[in-house]
Amino acid sequence: MTMTIRDARPDDIEPMVHLLQQLFAIETDFAIDPLRHRRGLALLLDGCGKHRCIKVAAAAGEVVAMGSAQTLISTAEGGLVVLVEDIVVDDAWRQQGIGRRIATALEAWALDRGATRLQLLADRTNFDALDFYHCIGWRPTRMICLRRHPTP
Repeated sequence: MTMTIRDARPDDIEPMVHLLQQLFAIETDFAIDPLRHRRGLALLLDGCGKHRCIKVAAAAGEVVAMGSAQTLISTAEGGLVVLVEDIVVDDAWRQQGIGRRIATALEAWALDRGATRLQLLADRTNFDALDFYHCIGWRPTRMICLRRHPTP
């Protein structure tokens, strides 16, 4: 079957929400909330191009994987870096190289923008994801992620 990696479109939001539900069922820091997922995807799609993108893998007209990327400015790098998020392949389509193709497309997008580093966050207990990232050349750092919700 032919697999196409392409830019996401607004009509891809529902299948991407389904993919995010699979991902967030594993990542305990996040809750499954389709309304928030739709809103976040719409925001990403609204500004796709220079500073953010979503890539999807489609087979037989069906979205089976996705990944997103956004630019940031790093003082350590002295320029653009890219934050990669939400690389997820539908359960039924895993182990076929689709995640690698999504990651490669996101990296090409980052290079086109002059990014000098890619970074991502991964759930420390999602061993399948950690193994995948290791296999495609990602390495852990000594940094940890901290978060806080702003208070009004």
